Amino acid sequence: MNATDRRRPLLFFAGFLIVSLVVAGLVSSFASPDPDGLDTVARDGCTAVATPDGGERLEGTCIAAHESDHAMASSPLAGYSVVGGEGTTGVAGVAGVLVTVVVAGGVFLLLRRRDG
Repeated sequence: MNATDRRRPLLFFAGFLIVSLVVAGLVSSFASPDPDGLDTVARDGCTAVATPDGGERLEGTCIAAHESDHAMASSPLAGYSVVGGEGTTGVAGVAGVLVTVVVAGGVFLLLRRRDG
């Protein structure tokens, strides 16, 4: 295998990483803050009632009436933002791509076939 043959996959993966980071940084900034279809369906059959502390409580017989925060709800990247900040979905998208690339790259390195 000559140097050109070894460089092609590296160039492909570098280009893939750059495109992924640009898409994650730019496109995720346009993500809708409104509930998605799953949230809407989970709230079918309930009515949202305002609470004195400024929040809301669900009344009725819907799936979402029994929801609670998950264990990672207070983590820095919870809610598709960075530390709960408005307008940080692009940064969270880039962080997600980088974490995915590092984890997947580590797994591929561990599982790669070695000659000899």
